[in-house]
Parts: sequence; structure tokens; C-alpha cells
Amino acid sequence: MAAISRMATMKRKPKSPALGFAVAACSVAMNAAGEIQLTPAGVFRGNDGRPKDAPHWVMDAQAAQDVIAFCSARQNEFVIDYEHQTLLAEKNGQPAPAAGWFSGAALRWEEGVGLFVKSRWTPRAQGFIDADEYKYISPVILYEKVTGRIKGIISAALTNTACIDGMDEVLSRAAASFMLDESTSKENGMDELLEQLRWFFNMPTLATAEEILAELKKAVDKIKTAAPEATAAAGFRVDNLVASLGTEVAALKSASPDPAKFVPVDTMQALQTELAALRSEKTEREVGEVVTAALSTGKLLPPQEKWARDLGMKDLDALKGYIDTAQGVAALTSTQTKGLKPQGTANANGLDETQLAACKLLGVDPADYAKTLSGEDD
Repeated sequence: MAAISRMATMKRKPKSPALGFAVAACSVAMNAAGEIQLTPAGVFRGNDGRPKDAPHWVMDAQAAQDVIAFCSARQNEFVIDYEHQTLLAEKNGQPAPAAGWFSGAALRWEEGVGLFVKSRWTPRAQGFIDADEYKYISPVILYEKVTGRIKGIISAALTNTACIDGMDEVLSRAAASFMLDESTSKENGMDELLEQLRWFFNMPTLATAEEILAELKKAVDKIKTAAPEATAAAGFRVDNLVASLGTEVAALKSASPDPAKFVPVDTMQALQTELAALRSEKTEREVGEVVTAALSTGKLLPPQEKWARDLGMKDLDALKGYIDTAQGVAALTSTQTKGLKPQGTANANGLDETQLAACKLLGVDPADYAKTLSGEDD
């Protein structure tokens, strides 16, 4: 309800003033710059009393600015015909050849004098003008009803009659046709714009204007976030930003990398290979030490050695965990004689360990002692 209340209190946008169409007339004589005057400056009326729905027509600096903007917004040139035949062709069925052409860029306002245009005349029309066969230029003007302020120019004609009989009806039809053409032109222009934006954002051909606008807003936000300084600058243009980024990328591609900051790829790959070899060698050494120790303690049996080494190369911690929990086989780690020869076993002289120990203690040669024992010594 609050939203509705706020909307109810909002001021309505004032309606645009109603527009009228009329013809005026000025001398076709060209000035030194090759221009002709379309309208005088100030307030003026037609010889036949027009305008009927305004006290007069008004052409001042502001009106001239509006007219130039109006005409500059149109891509096609404006026609100058003969006797307004372009407007009469539908009624009389006669051809409507052009006498000349002009664009919004060719219009110029001179304060206190009027609105001028530099047109392109056809050779035929130029001949008529040079021979003084046509005296006046008659623009078809668009103006605000009530105020009479001129807003635009629709076309113009070479004529010798300032005001032509029956032009009211013709102008009414021309106004309706012009409004339709302008509306269609705007719609076509909008359709073309939407089509280009669909391509730009890779959107379906049936994407609506609202969907396209949403994508456009996302793109604008991304650009502002990515390049805040550039987008905040006066005169920012996206194409200039793209060109600048392209130049930076090209410079980075062509520049030699700083060896103090970057290592060549082949050097890095060689280092990685060498490091992998060292790690493998270290792991193999550790596995060998672990397996050897486990074999010596009986925690690994000889048939398990290859399996243990393979496991250790893949996962040394897993091998260590297995060995830590394995039970050693005592019989495989000791001998019954504790490393000593069995007692009573004779050596090369026929003496046992005890006899040899006695010889060593007394400093007697074991061979001599052996002879004594055998009775060979006298």
C-alpha cells in the first residue's frame, strides 16, 4: 500500500506539446559560402496567414539547436524537390524528382539572421537556379502548436509560390506518414540493436529486451570491477579499454622474461626429473635398510623380501607398519651353540678347545703339546 501511495503522489510526466506541419518560403539566393536560408530568425508568419494554430512561428538559437539535432538524428539525407511534388505525388500521380539533398550536418544557425543549409543540387536544379527560373526555397517545417516553436524540418522544395493551394490536406497526410515512418524507423533501429546485443552476449534469438538488459548490466558491473580507474575516467569507451588490454597482452607475449623472476620450462622440468630420481634413490636406500633389519630379526622371511621391497617403494610407511606388528622368528636369528664350536671338536692338531686354551695360557705350542699327548716326544 505504501508503494501505491508513493506512486499516487508522483508527478505525472508532462505530455509533449502537439506538433504541426507547415510550409514556409525564403529566397533561394545563395550566400558567399554557397548556403541558402531556410528560415529567418525571430518570429514570422506565412503570406497566407499560417500558422493557424499558433500566433506565429519561432526560430531562435534554442529552436535552431532542436532542428539541427532533429535532422542529425536521421541517417538518410533530406530531399529538396520541385513544388513539393514529393508530398503531392500520391494525389496527382506525377513523378517527384529531386532537385537537391541536404543532411543535418549541413545546417547552420546564424544569430539574428536565420537557419542556413548547404545543399547538394542536381545539375538540372542548379541550371534552374542559375537561370533564375526558381525564386524560393520552401521548407516543410515541424513546429509546436500553440507556441509555434519550430522543432524540425521534413523536406524542402524549389518553388515560385510561397504558399500552395490545397497544402493543408497534403500536409495532414504527410504528417501521418512521417509519424509512421519515424515510429517504424525507431522500431527497426531498436530491433537491430537488440539483434547485435544478442550476438554480443551469445543469447538466444528469442531473448527479450529485459533479458538482454540484465546481461548488459552484468557486463557493465564486471567491467567497472575489473578496471575501476579506466571506467571512472572521463571519456571512457569500452573499445578503447579492449584495445589497451590487447596492447598489454601483446607486449607481455613479446617481452623476454626476467631470469631473476622466471625459470625456463625445460630447466624446471630437468630439476623436477632430478629431484624425482633423488627421492627414488633415497626411498630405495631406506627400504633396503628396513628390509635388511627385518630379515635379520626374523620379522621378514626370505620369500617375503621382494614383496617387501615393492611395497616399500610404493608406501614406505605401510611397510614399516607391517614390520612393527610382525612377530620375529627366534629360531632364524640364533644358533644352538651361541656362535661357539661344539665342545670336544678337535682342531688341526687334534686338540679340543680346552686343550688349546691351556696351551695359550702356558705359552706352549699346540703342536708340541699334541706330540706329548701322542707319546712321540722323548
